Amino acid sequence: MKLNEIADNPSARRPRKRVGRGIGSGKGSTSGRGDKGQNSRSGVSMLGFEGGQMPLYRRLPKRGFNNPFRKNFAELNLGLLQKAIDDGKIDAKAPITEETLVASGIVRRRRDGIRLLAKGELTAKVTIEVTGASKPAIAGVEKAGGTVVLPTPKEKPAGKGKRRDKIKAERAAKAAEREAGGAETPAELKSKKNEALADDQPTAADAESDDGASDTADNTASDSDDAGSDETPSDKD
Repeated sequence: MKLNEIADNPSARRPRKRVGRGIGSGKGSTSGRGDKGQNSRSGVSMLGFEGGQMPLYRRLPKRGFNNPFRKNFAELNLGLLQKAIDDGKIDAKAPITEETLVASGIVRRRRDGIRLLAKGELTAKVTIEVTGASKPAIAGVEKAGGTVVLPTPKEKPAGKGKRRDKIKAERAAKAAEREAGGAETPAELKSKKNEALADDQPTAADAESDDGASDTADNTASDSDDAGSDETPSDKD
């Protein structure tokens, strides 16, 4: 092969289309845009427009949301950490911090912190300080005799948090007070209330006795009415 025989594949480099250079070029006059209309004008974008029909990006269902408070962590796997130790980029005897990892070139940027993951195997005994770590990663470091130092979580200020957490805490405090004072629980109060309601409801025997008493009273009243009607005017005088 000679240098003058080297060439690109066919159609690998296509010349740009020159428009508006006369009707003899085939792309003169309207420059391939057709006559009139919206698409023949400049500054027009029809991306996503389907002629008035509901476009695809509106027909598809939407799911989830993008959390504006999400954290973007730089990931570090155990296998990559062990390779850096073997290559001499990191001293395993000294505590490994995030600044050490960035300075050694293992992690390019800290972002919102470095998170240790469990891909690979770590055999060196190290003490590493990172923002976060997965449970398998912590187990892998401890298996090699090392430790993972994580930042202590910040305590929530008093009165802060979600409403359900507040309600849960209030219920727990009330339950503790009831247990300490020997007060009845809501379940016990409810059961007692149900028992009282059951006692107040009349039984079948009570209903029969009430019916018998009402019948006797009715008969007595009717007898007295009959006796009064049998009296004559002379008797009344």
